[in-house]
Amino acid sequence: MNFSFKFALIATFLTLLPSHNLMASSTNVLSNCLAENTTGKERKELAQWVFIAMSSHPDIKPLSKVTSKDEDFFDRKVAALTTKLLTETCKSETKAAVLSDGPQAIEVSFGVLGELAMNELMTNKDVSAAFMRFSTYLDMSKLE
Repeated sequence: MNFSFKFALIATFLTLLPSHNLMASSTNVLSNCLAENTTGKERKELAQWVFIAMSSHPDIKPLSKVTSKDEDFFDRKVAALTTKLLTETCKSETKAAVLSDGPQAIEVSFGVLGELAMNELMTNKDVSAAFMRFSTYLDMSKLE
């Protein structure tokens, strides 16, 4: 399978990740503040928390070994990170965005941070390979 076709498949699957259009400049500023003031480790922990939350779905739960201890650990980590970002690190940006755009500014800004966290995971070679495994089963004659 040629590189451009593989790239197109990965790009297609990336579109399945949540996407948020920034509402206004205040929300944009808050989004940038969140992104610039989180470490790669914190963004990976955020992605782990998302995975744990998604593993609660009844159709996914049997595939996961997430424990209630894991849930509590990451809930606490994300709560501490969120509190720090909104009330200390990005306090003025949070206030301006909420006053300008309403409480949904926080949701949009954390959506942007979530996308950044997921993009970091997607650059890992093992994750990229996992997203491409299905391609060995594609019927190329039908796709051409």
